[in-house]
Amino acid sequence: MAEEVSNKQVILKNYVRGFPEESDMEMRTTSLKLKLPEGSCGAILVKNLYLSCDPYMRSRMSKLEGHYTESFTPGSPIRGFGVSEVLDSSHSNFKKGDLLWGRTGWEEYSIITAPETLFKIEHTDVPLCYYTGIL
Repeated sequence: MAEEVSNKQVILKNYVRGFPEESDMEMRTTSLKLKLPEGSCGAILVKNLYLSCDPYMRSRMSKLEGHYTESFTPGSPIRGFGVSEVLDSSHSNFKKGDLLWGRTGWEEYSIITAPETLFKIEHTDVPLCYYTGIL
């Protein structure tokens, strides 16, 4: 049986008007098994090591219509760029232990169902946090 861990998440509670406030978000703790669920074809389970906080994320906290990007979904973890380590994989391009950069949830662990947009980190001679950007 797979080990079960707690998974802290930063949740967008409501769409934001004006400046974001602490009350617009909440910390939620869920539990997660460190093994992909059966039938998770092409998915990966990652431990998020570093998360970025970028200016574009502010607009996604509002209800957007006709915009080039989608709004975050209230009640769900905020999503952004991050550095992650693969813990389990059913995708042929990613294996346990791979270090990745790309979009992930603002949470300790994420199941990513469309990992094709993620990049493997090949150069580990620089600090991994550098992959999240200059901010």
